Amino acid sequence: MKNQLFKKKSVDQILLDAETKGSGLAKILGVRDLVSLGIAAIVGAGIFSTIGLASYNGGPAVSMLFVFVAFACVFTALSYAQFASTVPVSGSAYTYAYVAFGELFAWIIGWALVLEYAVSNMVVAISWSQYFVSMLEGFGIHLPKWMTMAPAYAFDAHTKMLEVGADKLTGIDKIALQAYETAPRIGDLPIIFDMPAGLITVLVTWLVYIGIKESQRASNIMVIVKIGIIVAVIFGGLFFVKPENWTPFAPNGLSGVMSGVAAVFFAFIGFDSISTTAEECKNPQRDLPKAMIYCLVICAVLYVLITLVLTGMVNYTELNVKDPLAYVFQYVGFDYMAGIISVTSVIAITSALLVFQLAQPRIWMTMSRDGLLWKKFATIHPKYKTPSFATIVTGFVVAIPALFFKMDFFVDLTSVGTFFAFILVCAGVLYMDKSGLSAKSKFKVPYVNGKYIIGLSFIAGVILMYIYGQDSLAEWKTLGASEVILHKSLVVVFWLTWLTMSVLSYKHNFSLLPVIGILVNLYLMTELGASNWIIFIIWLAIGLVIYFMYGYKNSKLRTQE
Repeated sequence: MKNQLFKKKSVDQILLDAETKGSGLAKILGVRDLVSLGIAAIVGAGIFSTIGLASYNGGPAVSMLFVFVAFACVFTALSYAQFASTVPVSGSAYTYAYVAFGELFAWIIGWALVLEYAVSNMVVAISWSQYFVSMLEGFGIHLPKWMTMAPAYAFDAHTKMLEVGADKLTGIDKIALQAYETAPRIGDLPIIFDMPAGLITVLVTWLVYIGIKESQRASNIMVIVKIGIIVAVIFGGLFFVKPENWTPFAPNGLSGVMSGVAAVFFAFIGFDSISTTAEECKNPQRDLPKAMIYCLVICAVLYVLITLVLTGMVNYTELNVKDPLAYVFQYVGFDYMAGIISVTSVIAITSALLVFQLAQPRIWMTMSRDGLLWKKFATIHPKYKTPSFATIVTGFVVAIPALFFKMDFFVDLTSVGTFFAFILVCAGVLYMDKSGLSAKSKFKVPYVNGKYIIGLSFIAGVILMYIYGQDSLAEWKTLGASEVILHKSLVVVFWLTWLTMSVLSYKHNFSLLPVIGILVNLYLMTELGASNWIIFIIWLAIGLVIYFMYGYKNSKLRTQE
């Protein structure tokens, strides 16, 4: 059974199937279209929403966290690019894992990608709703509060009101309390939901359903608007920057900066989503690697500049808001600009929603073609040439939770699934190099021999931890075994992985860049809360049950043999 679980797909067979059987998808995308889709995915809810919370926790130094996370993503993007040039099909990290590690790992990655694409789209839809409601209010249109938020916000506000009194509530809590008190009821239960979040998901799903060409055109237009407004914020905001707002640069220290890891990393999620459109590219082996690197570099530069401008315009303590770009211009009295940002932000976030809603059905389609999911998911619409059934299911999967759940719950959970996928893709490149598969790659991660560098860096890391990490070491001594397992186990895994990589690199001359990608992503994972990991493990357990009940029995890789 072990051999069956880890049976791999050959690159030659994948390419032969793609050439002889075809996918039924329309091949129309070039480099410009791919870069546009990548920017559409990356520049979304992260920059327009979660950047505010990250700046509030970390201060102006969060701009350096963007650099660090971009640094991590570059190594991952290079690994994705090598796989995309080797296996130019729609499965993204799922297919790459199938080639490198076998069927069980492929299923786990495919299941984890649901968290990256579908769950992150819930965040994007909720963020879109907040900007949309703000935009309508700017035009004098006021939706009932009970139709514009997750029930948990209203229930929390009601509980807080009972504890401290209505006069002690802040502005956001007052709005949530108003929703609780004015909502229609079934018995004693108030009916509260986020209607705009559900509605935009349905509309975008319809656009994705009717065709890749229509989606590409809409995405290109929205990206132009999006980049235009970000450039306007950067250059317009420069006139209101006060350098004293950058002092102190890291008010809450390194821990404050790193607490924004999930929010900042969420802002970069999406560059890998363009690999799911491989079968709709004119020349995927040439264009996908270029597009991934281009869009990542462009977005990293924009993010760092916009973070410095925001924290320069307004003191970081004022940025714990859901619409930080519009808020800073309201704060400095430039209401006209704030209104423009609110309107264009609605368009900008829509484009991110579109790309993720485009990516998820194509993952399911590929898994279905391999027999791991119900074959209905592989259905291609005869007229629109899109994975029709998978697209409709994705619409339901995103829209229903977006109606009822808080955004904060999804941000960290999305990052967990993405880190997991990124690490396996980087590790997959090491496997390709070792097994000789890299010879088939049209693009390769630049090779730097890590034989000695990785081991020496591990020794340096231990010495630096001993010299500068006495506070952390003292904290470890106060923790019991159960607390270490619950809160610090990933830190232990990080150091053990680094040690293991040092030994393996010495033995096998591992390429340095993929190893850095593994270690940096794993380090960023250690900054996420334990509760997210518990939920992620439960999610994987559910996925494994589905795999052994259906996928293992119906896998085409084995049944054909």
